[in-house]
Amino acid sequence: MDYFAHPTAVVDNGCSIGKDTKIWHFCHLMSDCIIGNSCSLGQNVMVASKVVLGNNVKVQNNVSIYSGVICEDDVFLGPSVVFTNILNPRSAIVRRDQYIVTKVCKGATIGANATIICGNTIGEYAFIGAGSVVTKDIPPYALVMGNPAIQVGWMSICGHRLVFDATNKATCPDSGQVYSLQKGMVVKE
Repeated sequence: MDYFAHPTAVVDNGCSIGKDTKIWHFCHLMSDCIIGNSCSLGQNVMVASKVVLGNNVKVQNNVSIYSGVICEDDVFLGPSVVFTNILNPRSAIVRRDQYIVTKVCKGATIGANATIICGNTIGEYAFIGAGSVVTKDIPPYALVMGNPAIQVGWMSICGHRLVFDATNKATCPDSGQVYSLQKGMVVKE
């Protein structure tokens, strides 16, 4: 094994788990899930069949990632994040063939206790504030908060809020990377 799984973790047959991934206490990885290299799954994480996690995905404690969820590289899922995969669930009606795909793009962060309604795409490096409820697609670099989540700003790749000047330029204080606001979208220069 090129990965670590705590003795209390349950890893079903048929999982694909990348090198240097760490799976902590009481996790359950169901068959046919794909976990990339250098991921970290905190305590009590459930990863359902057909879920795809890219490389370097960090999943904090108490997150259930249901079938239909795709997380690209460098995604951060905060504690107790909630994903759905059916818009109209009923106990008495089986809808396993109707799972709706949710995509979390490269570098996005989803804060603690946020809920992500299925069928939406969270853009690259977007930042979902703690406790937010995402009901629609989120653009790349967007900072959203609330229920329902609304955009309140923009974030850099390093996770700093971008402040645009009169020329629609902003500089990340960590990296020095310059961003521009063009037609309502952020572009890295």
